[in-house]
Amino acid sequence: MLSSIIRITVLMWADVLAAFAIWMMMTYLTNVWKIGFTHAAAIVNFFWGIVLIMPLALQFLVDTIIGNYWMLLLSSFAYSAGLSFLAMSTPPVMSEAMGTCSEYKPECIGEGQKILFYMALALTAYGMSGHITSIGGFMGEQITASGEHNVSRGALVIFFLSFFGAILVPVTGAIAIPLIHPWSIRFGIPAICTVVATLIFLTGTCSYRYVRPEGSSFTSVFRVFVASASKIFHRCPKDATELYERDQELYKAPPTRGLRCLDKAAIILADQTLEEQERNRWRLCRVTEVEETKSLLRIIPICLTFILLGVVSSVGFTYFLAQADHLNRKVGHLSVPIAILLWFYDMSKKCLANLYVQFANWLGEGGRRYAPAIGIAISMVVGILCLITAAKVEIRRLDVIRSLGLIGRPDDKIPMTMFWLLPQFVLLGGFDGISQTSATRFLTDQFPATLGNYMAHIALGIFGLGTMGSVLSVYVVGIISERGGKPSWFQDTLNKSRLDKYYWTLAAMTAVNLVVFILVAIWYAYKDATAELEAPEFEEAGEPFDDNARCCCCC
Repeated sequence: MLSSIIRITVLMWADVLAAFAIWMMMTYLTNVWKIGFTHAAAIVNFFWGIVLIMPLALQFLVDTIIGNYWMLLLSSFAYSAGLSFLAMSTPPVMSEAMGTCSEYKPECIGEGQKILFYMALALTAYGMSGHITSIGGFMGEQITASGEHNVSRGALVIFFLSFFGAILVPVTGAIAIPLIHPWSIRFGIPAICTVVATLIFLTGTCSYRYVRPEGSSFTSVFRVFVASASKIFHRCPKDATELYERDQELYKAPPTRGLRCLDKAAIILADQTLEEQERNRWRLCRVTEVEETKSLLRIIPICLTFILLGVVSSVGFTYFLAQADHLNRKVGHLSVPIAILLWFYDMSKKCLANLYVQFANWLGEGGRRYAPAIGIAISMVVGILCLITAAKVEIRRLDVIRSLGLIGRPDDKIPMTMFWLLPQFVLLGGFDGISQTSATRFLTDQFPATLGNYMAHIALGIFGLGTMGSVLSVYVVGIISERGGKPSWFQDTLNKSRLDKYYWTLAAMTAVNLVVFILVAIWYAYKDATAELEAPEFEEAGEPFDDNARCCCCC
């Protein structure tokens, strides 16, 4: 089974390379397609939003129908096809077939290439989501099947593989790929690597351990809604023991008072025998299932405050990148790729997340139940500092542009080093690291244990809603900024726009969101924390990548 783990690890390496290439999509759309940076940001944010939201639905599909292997295989095929289509959609590859020119100019991109491009985004989004859903679960199934006698040797091999992937693959993605100028090759290398990794994964088909789907625990939530709706005109009994529950010992903890309408799902009807009603699980639910559904609904107000966290996070892969695109990238005589800023982002994300985990465990059992809420509040403060820093740097960038008369020359390089953006990327990494770790832990502690395998996907989905919501926020802010005949903050070029004012607006919104979160968090009734927090395994640039390596400053 050790060979199976190695095959899956190779698949993860290809994911990392692909993620670094996709991370440069904002630059590709603005420099090659020559579309406005707000339009490009909308495309990128919508793409990442779909990637983060889809795993929740795919996990339900895995648990009920196809299992982790088939999800991983189908998503790998989609991933390979999507990246291949992306490389083919660039002007030089299909210029003769499409009847267009072969230069990287907007007039060289025909309608057929645009269709191919959007198909590539859809397939790649499904591929990424499928890997987020199943690659960890399938890896766990293989490790479980490897046997006790292989644990020490397998752990050593996996350690070296993880160390190799943690160092070499991100460095290759951050430095080598951005140095390649033709976009067809820049997208083509990850496509080739993904195809090869998928073929390597296929070679182990006969040796993998397969776990058949046994049904989703999330189904009970839908059954409670259906059962309670079917008995909407029935009255709940005053005595809780008259409600249905298989384990009579659970009646010692009576149903909670709130959301009493859902208790109707556990009403035992008098016109049918209990045996007949038990056979139809969509008409009769246990009290335990009803209480789990209630706890799910009670956490929604806090989850709504997480959406703005996704809006703040989305600016790093769109507007921050657009700012860096035309700044000076040289350090002495050496030209540094923009993706180096992503490396600093990732390191900050891991370091701050590890520091937060140490702080949460330091609080002990008594304070650990509140540690996730504290972490979310801290992340919002870090997010506010990040946005204020970004606004200040953008003001300086605009001052340089005005002093040199570059407002009407958006393609010219600005004599200002891109490392002015380093603080905001580092702060954004800390913001994402703490917020994602604490939000996931919060949901894990407060949601029913039966829904545990959905917690990480729900957290990602909430951030995904925020990422897609950033498109709406830009649209609304743009309309409001035009009132009174004033120019919009979002013009056709970055030099004419006022991103600094948008950052200030987001900072103010985050501050209000922080106050709302604190009020809701004080009102919320917390459950006890289940166990100590562990160092998180983050996705590298939006893709699953197991990496427990800690940066030198943190551990």
